Amino acid sequence: MMNMSLSRVTFAVSLLATLSLAVPSLAQQQAAPATPSAPAAQPAPAVQQPPAQSIAPQAVSPAQAAPAQAAATPASALAEGENKMAKLGKAAMSELSPWLMFWNADIIVKSVMIGLAFASLVTWTIFLGKMIELTVIQRRLRGALNKIGDARSLAEAQFALGARGSVLASFLAAAMREARLSAGISSDAGIKERAASSFAEIVRAEARRIRLGMGLLATIGATSPFVGLFGTVWGIMNSFIGISKSQTTNLAVVAPGIAEALLATAIGLVAAIPAVIIYNHFARVTKGYLELVNRASGAAGRLLSRDLDRTHVSGSHSRTAAE
Repeated sequence: MMNMSLSRVTFAVSLLATLSLAVPSLAQQQAAPATPSAPAAQPAPAVQQPPAQSIAPQAVSPAQAAPAQAAATPASALAEGENKMAKLGKAAMSELSPWLMFWNADIIVKSVMIGLAFASLVTWTIFLGKMIELTVIQRRLRGALNKIGDARSLAEAQFALGARGSVLASFLAAAMREARLSAGISSDAGIKERAASSFAEIVRAEARRIRLGMGLLATIGATSPFVGLFGTVWGIMNSFIGISKSQTTNLAVVAPGIAEALLATAIGLVAAIPAVIIYNHFARVTKGYLELVNRASGAAGRLLSRDLDRTHVSGSHSRTAAE
């Protein structure tokens, strides 16, 4: 029994010794494949891991990204709005013309432009009408003066003129009327004075007639720039109001409104400058015509004086013959 127990103990000891020897060898066998792989694992740091690490911190959760996107939305929307307005402004500038500026202008500015355009039309109408009138009456009066140059009496002068109406015919008619009304009056000075008064009235009436329309030219030339300036001020005021509403100072956006406002001043100058030039021209032409009228008045006065002297001479001759 003792020998069997001893043999069992000896077998157990030998088994434990064998297991103790086998465990280190197994451990060495398991560590042996890992040993060659260790050098292969050393180049791993050479792999570009930092970008992965740098990318990892940038990754944020949707909850964190929502406020940032909400904050960026107004700025991006404002930028897009400014870009759209800039594109629209550039398109408007590329298509900008006086006609389009007129149609896009404010109702007040548009009314100012229409009024100034009408004033310019009136100016050129007066210019054409007065030019034709002055040319015709000057030519007619010069011709009448040439015709009565050799006349010896008022009757001969009227016969030479015929039925053609001119201011000279009015002078001759006034002289003959005064001579007829003063028949039997021996004072020639009184007759001439009364005839000169009638001639002065005819000259004043002719001056008023020939200056008809020139006052309107003076008014247009003096007031048109200020009326255009009113339209410009009104348009620029509206442009600044539009700038405050659009919250942008982009020149391509605000330039069309300012250009529309400045168009009113341009039209005002277009109406005023020709009116002033035409007024000055007619002032010179009218002065020349009135000088011709004064010449006609003098011619009629001289013919009246001849008739009066001839009447006295014939009266004296008749008295001498009677004696």
